[in-house]
Amino acid sequence: TTCFPLSHTCYASPKVSDMVKHNKIIPNAHFHKKWQTSSRGPLHLVTWLDQPGKKKSRRLKRASKAAAFAPKPVSRLYPVVQCPTQKHCSKTRLGRGFSLAELKAAKITPQFAKTVGIAVDHRRINKSADSLLLNVQRLESYKAKLVVFPKKGNKAKAGDTAESAVRSAATQSGKIPVMPAKTIPAFEFAPVDDKMKQANAYQEIRHIRNSMRLEGVRAKLKKERDADKKN
Repeated sequence: TTCFPLSHTCYASPKVSDMVKHNKIIPNAHFHKKWQTSSRGPLHLVTWLDQPGKKKSRRLKRASKAAAFAPKPVSRLYPVVQCPTQKHCSKTRLGRGFSLAELKAAKITPQFAKTVGIAVDHRRINKSADSLLLNVQRLESYKAKLVVFPKKGNKAKAGDTAESAVRSAATQSGKIPVMPAKTIPAFEFAPVDDKMKQANAYQEIRHIRNSMRLEGVRAKLKKERDADKKN
């Protein structure tokens, strides 16, 4: 401890045990910030103290919305699409809406689809038969479970559900419908023989590539040689 007689102030020199262990930064935490204002103006510190209350209010709002819309589903039906780019193309997700070709295959018009909770994307184009068949199956299964209420009273028109099914209709609970389960086919490992070990895959690929690239030139030369032989 170091003391100065004029000011009668004593300062305790820091001990080695008071410092941090190892080669770390010296503690220098700032716990005296003024949260509202300071000499440099307002600090605008953002807090999130109402997070638990907001979570509860959102849940109650969703429940009241579902009760007001009942028996109409709150969420819409979306197609299953492949993610873009080579990095993520093996993954699937829910798309923006069903294409016009998918709706046509399921015998649903785009105008009717928008009224029964089916998302429509007129810009989307199917590039594979597998995705087209998968989304058509989703539409058909949704249409089989769909219950269409008459617009005015009990007067049912063409396309409306029967009165007996309307009375026993129930609202779909949860997000409709969930992503289909992806089935991975089983595969077996083949034994590696001596022929596989001696084969050079790189040279084989280069040979096939050159053959395809020079196919037209070789065909032209062969045609010229055949013409010279005839002459």
